[in-house]
Amino acid sequence: MKKLVIISLLLVLGYSLMNTFSDIEFGKKREGISSYFLEHSPDDLQVANTVTAIVVSFRGFDTLGEVTVLFLAATAMGTILFRRRSKHTGLNPQRKSPQASRIVQAAGKLLFPAIMILGAYVFIHGHLTPGGGFQGGAIIATGFLLLLISYRQFKVEHKYVTWIESLAGLSFVTIGLLGMILGPHNSFLENFLNVGSLNDLLSGGVIALVYIAVGFKVGAELTGILDTLINIRETGDID
Repeated sequence: MKKLVIISLLLVLGYSLMNTFSDIEFGKKREGISSYFLEHSPDDLQVANTVTAIVVSFRGFDTLGEVTVLFLAATAMGTILFRRRSKHTGLNPQRKSPQASRIVQAAGKLLFPAIMILGAYVFIHGHLTPGGGFQGGAIIATGFLLLLISYRQFKVEHKYVTWIESLAGLSFVTIGLLGMILGPHNSFLENFLNVGSLNDLLSGGVIALVYIAVGFKVGAELTGILDTLINIRETGDID
């Protein structure tokens, strides 16, 4: 019975996809969509980075889905590897990798603040320059990775990571719901703030706020994943 249900669902999904793609002529170039984005991003949203306008505004609901997928992947990995995490604090005897040299440790301390500033700059200016929340969050995670590989006694407090991740995700959804309440067309993630002037930091309405939330969320999730992977028992033994 279970196999029959799965096969039936796959058949329905396959039929829906075939019915959708059969209406699209293969190789035919469709005009209008790209030009619409290129025209309305700087005029209506006052956003210099058209890619950002598409990702956060025109198809912002899809971006929320992508962030949700990343959250589910991080949660699943943490659940699978939870029992393999070392219970020790401080210097972790389960990690067989040698302590990094003093040069690497000094460089890690020197570069970590600069990496944090760069990551924050990337997602705060995502509506003005190439980059955004995902890229900025990934940069921030690399800063914590540098400390994790430089100091065996360095550990990430997952309770703080969880709080940051939760607040960032809640901020994303709250901004979207406010668009439904305060937006002129009552649509999810619709802009309800002043769009400002093109190329100004305070421009783009809610786009900059959404990317800041995405940056914190992605940075927290990737940092948690990296800490979990580094601190699992290398022997693979589970007590």
